[in-house]
Amino acid sequence: MKRLNINLDKNKYEILMENGIISNAGKEIKKIYQGVNIAVITDENVYEIFGEALEKSLIMNNFNPNFIKVKPGEASKSLDTLKSVYTNLVVQGITRGDLIIALGGGVVGDLAGFAAATYLRGIAYVQIPTSLLAQIDSSIGGKVAVNLEEGKNLVGSFYHPKVVLIDPTALNSLPDKFIKDGLGEAVKYGCIKDEELFNILNNIKSKEELFENIEDIIFKCCSIKKQAVEMDEKDLGERMLLNFGHTIGHAIEKYYNYENYSHGQAISIGMYNITQKSEELGYTEQGTAEKIKMILTNLDINYIMPIVNMDTIRKSVHLDKKNISGNINIILIKEIGNSFIESVPVNNIEKFI
Repeated sequence: MKRLNINLDKNKYEILMENGIISNAGKEIKKIYQGVNIAVITDENVYEIFGEALEKSLIMNNFNPNFIKVKPGEASKSLDTLKSVYTNLVVQGITRGDLIIALGGGVVGDLAGFAAATYLRGIAYVQIPTSLLAQIDSSIGGKVAVNLEEGKNLVGSFYHPKVVLIDPTALNSLPDKFIKDGLGEAVKYGCIKDEELFNILNNIKSKEELFENIEDIIFKCCSIKKQAVEMDEKDLGERMLLNFGHTIGHAIEKYYNYENYSHGQAISIGMYNITQKSEELGYTEQGTAEKIKMILTNLDINYIMPIVNMDTIRKSVHLDKKNISGNINIILIKEIGNSFIESVPVNNIEKFI
């Protein structure tokens, strides 16, 4: 079993990674929770694949689990779905001394985490991420949120899990499009902090080769995220680097109502296009955008900006949560593995889009 410890001023928890850990989740949860009642928030697809194994493990360890199943997809990361989750928690009689488990990808993790942060003013929860994107990124660091019609993650909080349980074998059940979704985030980590990771991803030539290296890739990404979160828990400085590609990416997601482009696909487009602009403006070493293009091509991830109404995209960018007092903090890279924060007046953001 691989372990990482997240050490914050007021929160400490472990990331545990092991093949098959979903089937042993009850044993691990017993170490951090002495109660009985557990509400498992998941989506219908994930439940069909992992629900029975998790339920069996929890019952074997004398827990009383009840499942709350939401519709798969970004549309469930909404206030309407959140309200339904609250109602189910009330019906189940979940109290402040009980536990929530988030079983699923990034949508479920963010939704369940925000429910845990706000229901009864906060109850404990556990992350069991089942998608690559969630395993390397969204399940770690305590960012939880839901979307508004006006934009992504506009209602949220920082609320950390008690433990994160990562089962790499869960990825075997994923269609290729969800693997690519996570690989977009993995490329991001390479771009901002780890040229070696970037090169590993760039040299992968098949799905078989990817899965031979997947545990190391997950662990490297989690290690980078751990360091960023420990340095800057509230996303006011160093942690912002994790948003490379996200300003444009979130705008693309919203433009297509979270249907045409997944998160990882959208930020991949964002990374390439903002680096093209930053090269032109002299912020970035020449040829860097081409390197990003080549790695995305190698991984069969789209990097081409879709035909969109740019005025609409700019309006979305202005609503980005990184817009602070008239300035937007955008993330640029000097070269692969070396990133920085550039504070840009809202009026000048167009030159980067």
